[in-house]
Amino acid sequence: MENQHGTETNGEVTGLKGMYEDYFLDYASYVILERAVPAIEDGLKPVQRRILHALKEMDDGRYHKVANVIGQTMQYHPHGDAAIGDALVNMGQKHLLIDPQGNWGNTLTGDSAAASRYIEARLTKFALDVVFNPQTTEWQLSYDGRKNEPVNLPMKFPMLLAQGAEGIAVGLSTKIMPHNFQELCKASIKILEGKKVKIYPDFPTGGTVDVSDYQSGKRGGRIKIRATIEKIDNKFIAIREIPYGLTTQTLIDSIIKANDKGKIKIKKVVDNTAAEVELLIELAPGISPDVTIDALYAFTGCELSVSPNACVIIEGDKPHFVTVEEILQYNTQQTKDLLRQELLIRQKELEEKIHFANLEKIFIEQRIYRDIEEAESFEQVLELIRTGLKKYVREPEEKKKRNDQRLLLLRDISEEDITRLTEIRIKRISKYNSFKADELMVKLEEELAQVRHDLAHLTEYTISWYQGLLDKYGKGRERKTTISTFEKVEVAAVAANNTKLYVNRKEGFVGQGLKKEEFVCDCSDVDDIIVFRQDGTLVVTRIADKTFVGKDIIHVNVWKKGDERTTYNMVYLDGKTGRAMAKRFNVTAITRDREYDLTKGHKGSKLLYFSANPNGEAEIITAQLSQSSKARQKTFDFDFADLAIKSRGAAGNIMTRYPVRKVTLKEVGKSTLGAMRVWMDEVSGRLNLDERGQFLGGFDTGDLLLALYKDGSYEREELDLTRRYDPSNLYYIGKYEEDMVVSAVYFEGERGVTLVKRFNIETSSPGQAFSFLTDHKQTKLYLASVHPSPEVSYAWREKREKKERTVKLWEFIDVKGWKSLGNRLHDGKLLSVKELNDPFLPTEEAPDNKKSPNGTAKLNGKGGKDSIKPGDTIELDF
Repeated sequence: MENQHGTETNGEVTGLKGMYEDYFLDYASYVILERAVPAIEDGLKPVQRRILHALKEMDDGRYHKVANVIGQTMQYHPHGDAAIGDALVNMGQKHLLIDPQGNWGNTLTGDSAAASRYIEARLTKFALDVVFNPQTTEWQLSYDGRKNEPVNLPMKFPMLLAQGAEGIAVGLSTKIMPHNFQELCKASIKILEGKKVKIYPDFPTGGTVDVSDYQSGKRGGRIKIRATIEKIDNKFIAIREIPYGLTTQTLIDSIIKANDKGKIKIKKVVDNTAAEVELLIELAPGISPDVTIDALYAFTGCELSVSPNACVIIEGDKPHFVTVEEILQYNTQQTKDLLRQELLIRQKELEEKIHFANLEKIFIEQRIYRDIEEAESFEQVLELIRTGLKKYVREPEEKKKRNDQRLLLLRDISEEDITRLTEIRIKRISKYNSFKADELMVKLEEELAQVRHDLAHLTEYTISWYQGLLDKYGKGRERKTTISTFEKVEVAAVAANNTKLYVNRKEGFVGQGLKKEEFVCDCSDVDDIIVFRQDGTLVVTRIADKTFVGKDIIHVNVWKKGDERTTYNMVYLDGKTGRAMAKRFNVTAITRDREYDLTKGHKGSKLLYFSANPNGEAEIITAQLSQSSKARQKTFDFDFADLAIKSRGAAGNIMTRYPVRKVTLKEVGKSTLGAMRVWMDEVSGRLNLDERGQFLGGFDTGDLLLALYKDGSYEREELDLTRRYDPSNLYYIGKYEEDMVVSAVYFEGERGVTLVKRFNIETSSPGQAFSFLTDHKQTKLYLASVHPSPEVSYAWREKREKKERTVKLWEFIDVKGWKSLGNRLHDGKLLSVKELNDPFLPTEEAPDNKKSPNGTAKLNGKGGKDSIKPGDTIELDF
């Protein structure tokens, strides 16, 4: 009988709801266990395991057509050839377990592999060493019951962590990052030594990774991956390494998309990728390469945020969420157990060989084979041999008597042993060499003793195994991804000025679509706009085509959150008391589209004077009072510098109690906020105000920054906090002083001599780089310093002998023009140069326990903690 909710089978009705639950759970379990999530034991999904098993069965040392490998794998994998082929290519591109030959595609560009009939593959020597051992493999029947396949391969290496894994199942996903081969081996050794370990991702595409929130790869963690971007000059930047998971084509697409939206401004992108990545980006005229680099991180695939999720199948049971350290701990102990099993198997084999070698020796040397010549049946043969052997074999419980030459066997004699003796051919008996047999026995016993020693010291043996892997296969597998900490790129700060801001002051509209109205400034489409009105109110709104913000606008501009430098000075008339109130304030935080009253809020209040000052300047104003007022002095000056900067809600100070007719600007003021203290991050090369990195000095209005580069050029420019510098290419960066003297030691290529020059900065074009060396291709800067009294030690080679000398540069040569060649220091090149002064000079602006750098020269092109200190040597490479 049937009803509308079920079907009848053998008199029982199964509801559709129950069928759905059962079938869905079966399907979900199958996808999780058999397709998407890897097993922790060998780090493989079923299709990968079956590919490796098929390759092992086919292995003869030569390459096999991938189409043939796919066909062999289909005996074990109940799916189409496309899925097997994709998995095989993916494994081959990692160059760890499979040795590919032919066009296997390019993971950098995203080019696909050639057809399976054109490419070949075989197992790597590494795979043969660590993946297979039939004696320690647990087997199961294949899907059609015709063949055996491994439940898990006996993997003696943390393959899951080395290759990484990614899969999506029903309501479940896994994402395990790849890790460095060498670091995994070293970490496993530390685990065996009882030490704690931490491992971090390493990607074949290189780049930089921020692992501050990695959380050991567990669910809920997050990492940031960045491309490696290099500034070539003011017109070109190059991407040398790309984030893991992207190709050059997908990255180019994201860059073009950001350019089309106006987030960045570039002319074109050229893909020069071959064996290594190179994306050459040509910038639009007038665009800062440093801001563009930050914008690439903010708006394109040059920075990716990835959420790892270490989900694995343990013992074929169910998915478990673990950390990468727990996976490594499990795999390390598994390797130790597999090595123990292999040693036990080898011990058993050696014992059997020694046992049978002893029986063979007795059987031949004691001529027991002659006793069976008269035997009438096979059973009698076996009995005669057993009886003959007993004469020369000592039982374990028997005490060894004096001159007792009988052998003590490792175990009792079995029927199989005697049967094997009967199978010895006459030819072997006739050529039996007792001396060689004894030599072989000694070797077997030595090997058995070593195996027993290894079993007794299993931890040390496992450590040696990992060290052997590291020595044999670790070369060329050094870390490719740099571990660093990223500072957050503020989107509004790096967005390209892709639109323009206009205002209709009378009607009260602002926006990017009012092209017939008053132009205010260039801005981006993610900027906020701040508006001040004549009635003493302000409002901040997101830029749009046209937004009504209130009539009688007196000031409008782009607003930056947290801006503590921009200061607003205003005088307003209080409608209740008639007093003129003066105040200074910042606007650092607001609620967007909410109106804020800057007066006391009384009816009739209005602004009398207003100014916006980007660096906290305080001007002097002149107030003219009404002629009808009772004040004796009808005109007076007021200095905003006398007011403290308070919050926007403060009422302000009384400027005058009498009616004011007019307020005018008398004198532009200077900043009252003091010098802006600037640091440079020694890793990223970015300037900041957060006391991160090397202190550069306090910068006030009009102060300039000086940078001395290792290519022999200098740059004096206005402070730009969006600028990024290359710390490895800097000899000095800091605040420029008028009396600053640059001292340089360099090799002049055309004349073939080493020269010294000292000069003042004479050029007057801020923002332009000037070379103070000759343009010969062999000219090379040895050392640059701004120390007032520099002293250096230099070394050269003379008749295969190294010689050194010390010179005080400030006595050696006077200060000359920046284009002068200088004085001769040495004929020829130098071996090394070192500065004997303390390269860090204290400055008045430096905070406690901080110093401003006289020079931030770096050793071997590195930055940060490799800064030159007294006694350090700069090795010169020609």
